[in-house]
Amino acid sequence: MILFIALVAGCTVEFFPDADKNQETLVVEGMITDQDRSNRIRLTKSTPVGMPIVTKAVRGAVVTIADGDGIVTTLKESPAGTYSTDSLTFRGQPGSSYSLNIKVNNKTYETDFIELKPVPPISSLYYEKEVITASRDTNDVEEGCRVYVDSYDPTGKCRYFRWDYTETWEYRIPYNVVNRECYVTERSGEILIRNTSSFSQARISKFPVLFVSNKTDRLKETYSILVSQYSIGEPEYNFWERVRNVSQNVGNLYDVTPMAVRGNIRCITNPSEEVYGYFSVSAVTQKRLFIHDHFFGLPNFFTYCATDTVRGSLPETGLNTDFWVIEDYGDEIAPFWVISTFKECADCSVRGTKIKPPYWIDF
Repeated sequence: MILFIALVAGCTVEFFPDADKNQETLVVEGMITDQDRSNRIRLTKSTPVGMPIVTKAVRGAVVTIADGDGIVTTLKESPAGTYSTDSLTFRGQPGSSYSLNIKVNNKTYETDFIELKPVPPISSLYYEKEVITASRDTNDVEEGCRVYVDSYDPTGKCRYFRWDYTETWEYRIPYNVVNRECYVTERSGEILIRNTSSFSQARISKFPVLFVSNKTDRLKETYSILVSQYSIGEPEYNFWERVRNVSQNVGNLYDVTPMAVRGNIRCITNPSEEVYGYFSVSAVTQKRLFIHDHFFGLPNFFTYCATDTVRGSLPETGLNTDFWVIEDYGDEIAPFWVISTFKECADCSVRGTKIKPPYWIDF
């Protein structure tokens, strides 16, 4: 059985639990925060071993969130298998505790009450250039950059930190085509955690968020990263540490002994039933960084685009389906066109969106 734990906050981890090959196990994904937005709980069934990996949504469940004062909020299902709060009527409050309850197929699942701990602001988000390769003979240098975060909680209440991030970068085609400039966005898939409980202060200094290499076009134009910082408790920290040890710290995931990493959801009606996933409760703070800089050694990412040169006239069929014009010299005395069989070389919307993000800065 392949299990995907993909909490709404962003981390995605694939691993093999040691369970009945034919058993479909409930997977709970989601979190509530103190942000003014809808909170989502996603319920799925895991895929038995040997079967195609198909997400099977759990429909028709009754999903509620209770706080420490006894107020119960019922989540609405939309789309199938995703249960959401109303951002106008529910918002997590730092210092309060919350419990998740799920009723489905005559079974009841729940968590303990979890305190929503306050989180300090991100003190600093910055980058430093790093040399990837340097040749003494040719003076060729290739550079990337590493993004770091600093944080500090003077109250000492936040001792366990977790981060995720969203990257957005400008993607610009170097040809005079209609859809030339777009924006690509990707969510992080790493487990980024730090424990400060053994230190005298809850201080994070120069924590490496990610390395942006020159192997992609992220640094070619303008790059932006939004980092979210979460305050988590020790049980959740231990959960993510176990998942990380299975999926990252022991080499290739498929080389490790299959094992299950249990979360904080239990089945009340059948205590022996396995349940996977984690219900997270956390305050959130965010900070955005823009990088618009010169980096040595960035390659030309469009060398493959010019597939052929057509002279005289274009073929009567296939334009904008089998081939695309990326350079038009049809008005010349001897007209010709440079064409590409790769749509992404003529239309940036293949990879991203033409709509500029509202937060975008033009340098």
